[in-house]
Amino acid sequence: MNESTTDTGHGPALPDGAGDGTRAVRAGLPEPVKHEPTLPGPVFAAHFHLPGDPTGPYTYGRDENPTWTLLERAVGELEAPGQDGVETLVFASGMAAISSVLFSQLRAGDAVVLPDDGYQALPLVRAQLETYGIEVRTAPTGGDAQLEVLDGAKLLWIETPSNPGLDVCDVRRLAEAAHARGALVAVDNTLATPLGQRPLELGADFAVASGTKQLTGHGDVLLGYVVGRDAEAMAAVRRWRKIVGAIPGPMEAWLAHRSIATLQLRVDRQNATALTLARALRERSEVTGLRYPGLPDDPSHTIASQQMRGFGCVVSFTLPSRERADRFLGALRLVDDATSFGGVRSTAERRGRWGGDAVPEGFIRFSVGAEDPEDLVADVLRALDESAV
Repeated sequence: MNESTTDTGHGPALPDGAGDGTRAVRAGLPEPVKHEPTLPGPVFAAHFHLPGDPTGPYTYGRDENPTWTLLERAVGELEAPGQDGVETLVFASGMAAISSVLFSQLRAGDAVVLPDDGYQALPLVRAQLETYGIEVRTAPTGGDAQLEVLDGAKLLWIETPSNPGLDVCDVRRLAEAAHARGALVAVDNTLATPLGQRPLELGADFAVASGTKQLTGHGDVLLGYVVGRDAEAMAAVRRWRKIVGAIPGPMEAWLAHRSIATLQLRVDRQNATALTLARALRERSEVTGLRYPGLPDDPSHTIASQQMRGFGCVVSFTLPSRERADRFLGALRLVDDATSFGGVRSTAERRGRWGGDAVPEGFIRFSVGAEDPEDLVADVLRALDESAV
């Protein structure tokens, strides 16, 4: 998978057709060695013994680390099971991973297509790209609007489902159109996770994600990754990581790998509860703009059902005013008022407080955790009642 992993040994091959749970708990493990742990502990090393010529997988801690190697293999096995020639690189954060693709693939005079309804840091990225002489075009995620601005672009950046609005676009259709025009395609897979969607199988060149979110799921790790199939493009991403030094610490990498073992358990519980919550919110008159791709009447449901195997743990909706939203958040007992999403403890926030998203003042992004569904829904409905006063 990654040439730097060749000396570490792969774990026992999974049976054909192994399920997500089996894959998650076994992903990236090394061959079993008597008296050794099944998942080796983090390797804390800035340098390695290196007599003679600098050959082999591990030379210096900014370039490679055995703990990264196992995590990269695990992520690759989830994002692209059974695919040859796929490489995975881990980063210090999701934004480090996003930046690595954009800034390693684009040059002055190139054009890139970004979503205008994506993650709130993308406007900052746009400004930086433009200072380097890169043309930035934007389009909304829904309705495959990117098709209108693809001609002449070097890279198409897709975020599906979009954050925080939860719109979905047709990855296969957009990838085929982009490739026909000579453009690369990157998909931000953070909201879906590799258990919900596999962008490389849908035709993308890169799958990029923040591992901070549901992939690791405990709200205690900052991490990002890039998975790609083109060796030359991934070599540029690797070179960018080396130059910038946007590398994860070994402890973060080990925690992430450990957490992946429960990914399928968490995803199944959180996604199912998210659908339950969305159904309950649909019955509330004060709730407008409710979005969850798993709802049959959601505008994105049809295409999401075709390309996703799970609809995520995030539900978005709007309350009548900023004040009502703040009262609602303050009345919640089982939900933390915090940013980020995907953790085992539910969180929610009034997204407009950051100023980077084009959302109403009363817009709520709600991340469903692993609490009992009945308890969580009851808490939300009670908070809606109390906040109405």
